[in-house]
Amino acid sequence: MSTPTPTVSPELKVLMRRLKLGQLINTLPERLALARNHDLTHTEFLEQLFSDEVTRRDAASTGLRARAAHLDPSMVLEAWDETAKISYDRAIWAELVSLRFVEQARNGFILGPVGVGKTFLATALGHIACRRRISVHFERADRLHKRLKAARLDASYDQEMRKLIGVDLLIIDDFALQPQDATDTADVYELVVERHHARPRC
Repeated sequence: MSTPTPTVSPELKVLMRRLKLGQLINTLPERLALARNHDLTHTEFLEQLFSDEVTRRDAASTGLRARAAHLDPSMVLEAWDETAKISYDRAIWAELVSLRFVEQARNGFILGPVGVGKTFLATALGHIACRRRISVHFERADRLHKRLKAARLDASYDQEMRKLIGVDLLIIDDFALQPQDATDTADVYELVVERHHARPRC
């Protein structure tokens, strides 16, 4: 005969919600059963319970940062197809994944023909940065240029540029895919110069 799953009292649920631990209520019965079956001490049980909450909050925080950065949620490193018939320098990729280039305020270019996964790799780096609490902004170059031109018209240009300069990891997709006019070139030049003079960042 199986042992019934422990229940959580209404009083405990109220206390957990007041402590902003309400998300643990759904998994608490299973954790209580696991603690009983494995003879966990009170300290071991609390460590496991709080570890669940830390993991959940980290994941939620990472998700918020990734959405704010406009990253495609499907383009994460775990989804990379190792069987794809493309070649790349794995040592360089491993170095990029370390994100040391962000700490060292260095820039990176991912080059190659259409359809080999450049956007995927750049976006995956953005997700890794979000997990490490590094601020990220992803934008396609054509949309960025249009947005900055529109910002000139409503006097929000300086504000938009400050955001782009201030982010730790700025990912510009499809850069220079189309010819740039004088305004686009001036914007890129200002971004490069100002980010170079800012504190260490990509």
